[in-house]
Amino acid sequence: MMRVGIVGATGYTGSELLRLLLRHPEAELAVVTSRAEAGRAVSDYFPALRGVCSLAFAPADSPLLSECDLVFFATPNGTAMKEAPALLAAGVRVIDLAADFRLRDADLWSSWYGMAHACPALLAEAVYGLPEVNRAALPEARLVANPGCYPTAVALGFLPLIESGMVEPGFLVADVKSGVSGAGRQAKTGLLMAEMGESFKAYSVAGHRHQPEIRQTLTGVQPQGSSAIGLTFVPHLLPMIRGIEATLYAQLEPGSGGLEALQHLYETRYREEAFVDVMPAGSTPETRSVRGTNICRLSVCMPEDRPVVVVQSVIDNLVKGAAGQAVQNMNLMFGWPETTGLTELAWSP
Repeated sequence: MMRVGIVGATGYTGSELLRLLLRHPEAELAVVTSRAEAGRAVSDYFPALRGVCSLAFAPADSPLLSECDLVFFATPNGTAMKEAPALLAAGVRVIDLAADFRLRDADLWSSWYGMAHACPALLAEAVYGLPEVNRAALPEARLVANPGCYPTAVALGFLPLIESGMVEPGFLVADVKSGVSGAGRQAKTGLLMAEMGESFKAYSVAGHRHQPEIRQTLTGVQPQGSSAIGLTFVPHLLPMIRGIEATLYAQLEPGSGGLEALQHLYETRYREEAFVDVMPAGSTPETRSVRGTNICRLSVCMPEDRPVVVVQSVIDNLVKGAAGQAVQNMNLMFGWPETTGLTELAWSP
């Protein structure tokens, strides 16, 4: 059994990692850390894990981390970049679920995240963990940057269009909605049920830190000689717990064909992908159809047969958008079947 650890396991992403790893047939959860809850039984903090997890939270600097084969960081931005180098030096492989290693440009990262990067030399080495793009690089990776939830839903929706050159890359629109768990497990007035219920709002309209991450991914798959990616990305907060729905718009290039060609493009691109489901033409995916799963479900449409393509993409922000994708990356890093530990069906209702 491979020994794994989780740094920062008390948040929503950390608790999803616990849920998935405790049932993973190849992984042994060896250490789980928490600054605030050190010494407390994990099953005391998460009663759903009674009888399943016998660990207690270890201090954040636990030496047991360096004895693991792999450590997940489910911590706020800025933590992994300070602590991961020592683990890598000890031969431990790392998957960071925060944003510390997602952008290749340290100055760009600093401008969006408001702090200097602690180990910019590692940015070139880190593999961006979107398996549908970087699968071949993951088996040899020491350090994986797990994608953000919004970038996962948006990138998977746009990828076939950008790779094929079928749309004008300078005018892409991503209108994206997320459940409140995407904001993390923290006490904020704006996240209270009394504030969120019966309401709906956009935020960070002038610029969101996931925008350069999405642009970097799409730029990396463009045909040579393509014009620059121009992306308008507007996130919204929905009064639900889990789920992301991304409605994506792009202008088709002349001669790109109609809806039948688009449907074929998406079905062909994702035919071998275990965790991307392209729905039949005319379908509309719902967030509840992926709740608790590692699936991204997509549909493609051409309203009124105009040269505009609308793609709908839905994921569970805590699974394919975070912990599930991290386990998918782990499976690829260690040579196990990609679906190992990730075959749960959607929760309904």
